[in-house]
Amino acid sequence: MSKKSRHLLGILLTIIIGTVLYWFFCCQYCTGNIENNQKDVSVAPEVTIKPITLNDPDGDFNLEIKDNFSFKFSDYHFIEPISPELNQGLDQIATYLNNHPEKSLDVKGFYKSVEINNSAFPTIGLARANVIKNLMASKGVNFKNINTYGVLDNDLNRENDTINGGVSFKISAFKERNSDQDEALKDLAKSIKANPLILHFETAQTNIVLTKEQRQKVADMVDYVYKVDGASITVTGHTDNQGSRDTNIKVGQERADFAKNYLIDNGISSSKISSTSLGPDQPIADNTTEEGRAENRRVVITIN
Repeated sequence: MSKKSRHLLGILLTIIIGTVLYWFFCCQYCTGNIENNQKDVSVAPEVTIKPITLNDPDGDFNLEIKDNFSFKFSDYHFIEPISPELNQGLDQIATYLNNHPEKSLDVKGFYKSVEINNSAFPTIGLARANVIKNLMASKGVNFKNINTYGVLDNDLNRENDTINGGVSFKISAFKERNSDQDEALKDLAKSIKANPLILHFETAQTNIVLTKEQRQKVADMVDYVYKVDGASITVTGHTDNQGSRDTNIKVGQERADFAKNYLIDNGISSSKISSTSLGPDQPIADNTTEEGRAENRRVVITIN
């Protein structure tokens, strides 16, 4: 073999060996990285939202909103801001109801049995529905044209700490009250006034926790004031007789406002609630004993 041939052969072997080594050390590494990166990429699961579908079986209104309200687990406040599509759909519902006062809107608030009810209502589902009711009323819908319900649904979608699709709507014919219903409301008013909701406050208390019976009483009061024209909830603060009357009037008002804000936070319209203070003027127990003074430090919630 000539010297020139050996030289060309050496060049060719160098190229072949270099190519093999490049593939072995570089391409396999790159390929491995690509495969590993593909394995490491995790795709977030798509959140399933129950759309809001609404139609008037006796009218020409049909609407589908491909969105819904979301709530934090064990919370009755919907997560804000809501989407433009959802807000626009609510505006359409409100416009239809305002143009058709003979129609009602049924609002169902869903909840799971494992959720903790920290609301003022018998179920957190009813509290959710009531918050939505207040939202629709802010868009001009008459309170009397909105019915609220709490519905247990353990199949409700939950993504981490969020409940998705927590509300449904239905349009039905508005039903005028009959004489039996009027009598039932009168009896309810008598019962509430005879046995109002009474809250006792500890020093520096910052939250209110109601019993099952107290929550039902709140629901009854809300039902009454939304169905009877001119009716409202009155929150009155009372104190013992320790200190000056002016100071006690102020303390009583602070407690009444605290309870009022608690009800508003639960979705009850502020236009339906008033607060006042009688300070030490109406004791129900003996102010000469600590037990009696504790009884007198109270907030009374009733209707008028």
